[in-house]
Amino acid sequence: MHLSIVIPAFNEERLIERCLQSISTSLAANLTSGFTSEIIVVDNNSTDNTATLARQAGAQVVFEPINQIGRARNTGAAEATGDWLLFLDADSLIPPELLGDILRMIQDGKNVGCGCTLRMQGIPWWANAILQLWMGASILFRWASGAMLVCRSDAFRDVGGFTQELYAAEEIRLSKQLKRWGRERDLQFSILTQHPLETSARKVALYSAGEIAGQILRVLLHPRRTLQDKKQLSVWYDGRR
Repeated sequence: MHLSIVIPAFNEERLIERCLQSISTSLAANLTSGFTSEIIVVDNNSTDNTATLARQAGAQVVFEPINQIGRARNTGAAEATGDWLLFLDADSLIPPELLGDILRMIQDGKNVGCGCTLRMQGIPWWANAILQLWMGASILFRWASGAMLVCRSDAFRDVGGFTQELYAAEEIRLSKQLKRWGRERDLQFSILTQHPLETSARKVALYSAGEIAGQILRVLLHPRRTLQDKKQLSVWYDGRR
């Protein structure tokens, strides 16, 4: 089994090395016969040292000039040679136990893919409440979070990858498409809950509660109009780091 790990990255020089180190540590802890991997970092038009640091860490780096998360993920997937794809955000750390759960999910042959639960350290009560609401929805509806999504590469290609009509929540649409693809083949799309992914709480530090609440309300009240317009998705695209 060959696993391709794809990391979209825009101006991630502060966090990319930690992300890649967590991957290396987890891969080493789960090294087994017949398991191979590759790491692809997609430089999504960064203006800092993201690409240089990723290359120094041993990752393959590809360039995507248009700032769009789904497009960057698709660019990385187009270069991938694995029969499974793992999409991971550059501000996340994957623990060895979670990678072990993913590999067991793959080996049991019953799934088209999976997402996972998330953990953020040191966030205020209101941010934790939002996170817990999202985790509940993710588990109930089996929607992967954007921080991590795993799927078979043939399924990814068959459903057309991440939609480029949306600038956010494209992972939810892909989750739905993968579930449909899996049902036709008696395969599940699962959310792994035993070992959460450690993801950055920087948005909570960089944006006020009012800004985050406003962003959520725009998405809830006018989902199509908001998700298709990068200018209305400041929490994802205004470049704060």
